Amino acid sequence: MKRILLYAAGFVFIALSFTACQKNCKVCSQNTYDSGGNLLTTGSDTEYCDASLLGIEATQPVTVLGVTTKWVCQ
Repeated sequence: MKRILLYAAGFVFIALSFTACQKNCKVCSQNTYDSGGNLLTTGSDTEYCDASLLGIEATQPVTVLGVTTKWVCQ
């Protein structure tokens, strides 16, 4: 009886581990704004997932001479 319960628990654990692997993806572009907040240029939309997405979302905006470049993800 214990063996059947152990096998059943193992099966449930394996089944749950397969469904837990979901990709976290977003479409991001690198946009440039002037000092007034007006959009100057938009980069191409590219899909990023998991670790790449975390790196992009953690990137801080860069401002040089009143022009700010930052990542925008949807």
